[in-house]
Amino acid sequence: MITKIPVVVILGHIDHGKTSLLDAIRQTSFVKKESGGITQHIGAFDVEIKNKKITFIDTPGHEAFSQMRERGAKVADIAVLVIDAEEGVKTQTVEAINYLKEINIPMVVALNKIDKPNANPEKVKIQLQNYGIFVEGYGGDIPVVETSAKTKKGINELLEVIDLLYQMNEVKVDENKPAKGVIIEVSLDYQMGKKVTLIVEEGILNLKDIVGTQTAYGRVKNIIDWRGTSKNKLLPGESGIVLGFEDLPTLGENFYVFKTLKEVQIFIEENKDKIIQKKSSVKSKMKIKVIIRADFKGSLDVLEELLIKKLSNEDVGFEILESKVGEITENDVKIAKDMNAKIISFRQKLSKNVESLASSLNVEILNFDLIYDFIDNIQKKIKEEIEQKPKEKKEVGKLKVLVVFKTQRKNQKEVKQVFGVKILDGDIQKNDFLIIQKEKEIIQGQIIEIQRDKKEIESAKVGEEIGIEFKGNGKVKIGDEAIVLRLI
Repeated sequence: MITKIPVVVILGHIDHGKTSLLDAIRQTSFVKKESGGITQHIGAFDVEIKNKKITFIDTPGHEAFSQMRERGAKVADIAVLVIDAEEGVKTQTVEAINYLKEINIPMVVALNKIDKPNANPEKVKIQLQNYGIFVEGYGGDIPVVETSAKTKKGINELLEVIDLLYQMNEVKVDENKPAKGVIIEVSLDYQMGKKVTLIVEEGILNLKDIVGTQTAYGRVKNIIDWRGTSKNKLLPGESGIVLGFEDLPTLGENFYVFKTLKEVQIFIEENKDKIIQKKSSVKSKMKIKVIIRADFKGSLDVLEELLIKKLSNEDVGFEILESKVGEITENDVKIAKDMNAKIISFRQKLSKNVESLASSLNVEILNFDLIYDFIDNIQKKIKEEIEQKPKEKKEVGKLKVLVVFKTQRKNQKEVKQVFGVKILDGDIQKNDFLIIQKEKEIIQGQIIEIQRDKKEIESAKVGEEIGIEFKGNGKVKIGDEAIVLRLI
């Protein structure tokens, strides 16, 4: 039995500096701006402290981790909750707190951006008490570290705290067992092919091992760490990019090492019925068909989750025709045209040929780089679809003509009248339609105005007697009964 290298996940609110903090830990000068809860680079890396390694997961947010947990994968051993020391607890901070309570792993609070002029760490510590997070010195034993990704303040202290916390909660594993672990990320590289980022949980993963999940398998042809260095093996807790998978596995799946290709093929066949299928959108009156293309599998999973669970409603839902990693092709545009679908592109460059073809075929491509732009624009698109949806005329009431005040024939096809009515059933509104069935003709038209006591009103209900101005294709007479229709 050996001590597994600890795996650490960093979670928190957008723009509270998760990515900058990871870059400071990584000790690189190349800092990428975080994009709405899905970082520019999704993977994992390791650092050394006191000759011991710590693996950090550069994550797409707790949504993807929730999906991993649904599939039974235990990814992280320790969590770091990052909070801007100036802004304090925000919406996604609370979401992360709730998620961390669910997975129940040791945690550290990093009060980041401590260099900002209005940073107030004591205020944040008190705020956290409202959400059941009690840090050291404030009624609890959760470690708290003040950090600044900008000045590198507290970075070494954070690593030391993580190391000490893991010593108290360290995990022992058997290195002689066949390797198994978790798929952290999947991407398609046009030079390297199918890239699968994984973390080993127990055992040792070696070159030429046969690996498989419920959906894909392959032989390990190469292992590359985050620095781009090739390796011969991965120890428990270590991460790396594995080349050699025949197909792209699914984010969050567990992987195992098998003795033969036949053995892994039998495993996939036996487990195909257990695969978590894409969840259907809620039952909606109207469906928007979409094709999704994204930079990473983790991005795809989060986008699908948002479309199906958060952005669909009773009026408009989504039907995902296809979603995969990679750029939009001309064939995608042709399929979208045939299927009357929209294309969602996430962090993908559009070629001039694709843009030109989409324009000529009138195929809409929705292109996003930020997850929150995606949410805002999809919500606007749903509103547009509802407004553009053809409305149907439905019966909402009945009325009887009591007196005709005025009749004016505009031409042979149009008559304008003012008459008094009693509402027999339902209600009527301005702009409603009337149909009067006579023996030899059907009179139909629209209500232009409604009046009560010579004052204009917008609507009236059953039992009321009112005056209406009506424009139709024939003359209405005393005693006529009309059906009231409304666009709904």
